[in-house]
Amino acid sequence: MPYSLSTLRVLRVFLDDPSTQVYGLELIDRTGLKAGALYPILNRLESDGWIRGEWEAVDETVMGRRRRRYYRLTNSSESRARQLLSDTADLLRPPPRGLRLGRPEPAAMHLAGGEC
Repeated sequence: MPYSLSTLRVLRVFLDDPSTQVYGLELIDRTGLKAGALYPILNRLESDGWIRGEWEAVDETVMGRRRRRYYRLTNSSESRARQLLSDTADLLRPPPRGLRLGRPEPAAMHLAGGEC
């Protein structure tokens, strides 16, 4: 299944420190995504088993803010996420110099005496 650049950016943040939990506003700041783009990505990653989300156990009245939902890569997804980002980087890397992509040009046919 192909992943959007936005999804790859979110996974990249999780890989910065896979053992650390991050919450939505932090992901918005670190990815540059808007909330309307980020939260569907988080829902999809959680449904697909890439990440696990947990609500923090705080009293909103005492804290003076709404509780946060923290996300973390699942144990099984860290290596998959690294591989996905590596494969994507390989796809985006320009070909080595001198290597031409596309249809090869037909070789010129030269006859003896310089005629074509």
